[in-house]
Amino acid sequence: MEALWKQASRLKEQVARQGVFRQFGGAYGNSDNAFTDESEVKLHQRLEKLYLSTRAAKHFQRDVVRGVEGYIVTGSKQVEIGNKLCDDSQKYGIENTCTSGNTLSKAATYYGKARSLIEKERGNMLKAFGTQVAEPLRAMVMGAPLEDARHLAQRYDRMRQEADAQVVEVSRRQNRVRESAGNGEVISKLEAAEFKLEELKSSMVGLGKEAVAAMAAVEAQQQRLTLQRLIAMVEAERTYHQKVLEILDHLEEEHTETLNASVK
Repeated sequence: MEALWKQASRLKEQVARQGVFRQFGGAYGNSDNAFTDESEVKLHQRLEKLYLSTRAAKHFQRDVVRGVEGYIVTGSKQVEIGNKLCDDSQKYGIENTCTSGNTLSKAATYYGKARSLIEKERGNMLKAFGTQVAEPLRAMVMGAPLEDARHLAQRYDRMRQEADAQVVEVSRRQNRVRESAGNGEVISKLEAAEFKLEELKSSMVGLGKEAVAAMAAVEAQQQRLTLQRLIAMVEAERTYHQKVLEILDHLEEEHTETLNASVK
């Protein structure tokens, strides 16, 4: 009998709470614990999607920064090795210790000069990677707009939880009113609880709209800036390869001329 009484009490409370949800509108929680206002449901869903989108973009930006930084470290080592090869080649060309001709020394000198130009272009590319890609993306990952927008979203979520708790409180007060046979003090407490719920609902919707606007602005900035930085990275690498190809074409001509001269 006691179990049946408890079950009946829970059912009574649930019905009362659903009445509060219908009375005050809004949108919060799951299907058993939610306001029914469709616009607030959409607002909450929009904010959730924006939160996931901006988080994924932030992680991608961070991955790009790490990748570019690793590329710069590796590339800088390649520049160092290439410059050493350049010095060794030019040193051999200048010393020209061969007793039967200077064909190899000329070729080594040409190669050393070309290698120096190639490493200079590589350095320019790595510098562009740092200043045009890594630094802007790192600044956005660590920037205030994203954190401010996420704080708004978190405040909104906490307020939704508070509103849900207030719905429970209103439901409890309504039950007491029905059981109190018109007690004035009990009715006053119910009215105060209902007023607080209305205030929470109004504040929640306003804060939700503010959070959505802030998150949407951050999302747009993330998408635009990240695309621009990727394009800048591709352009820097394309320019590097084009110039290296020009240098190698010229080097090939010099080597061919040197070889032809040696066989005459």
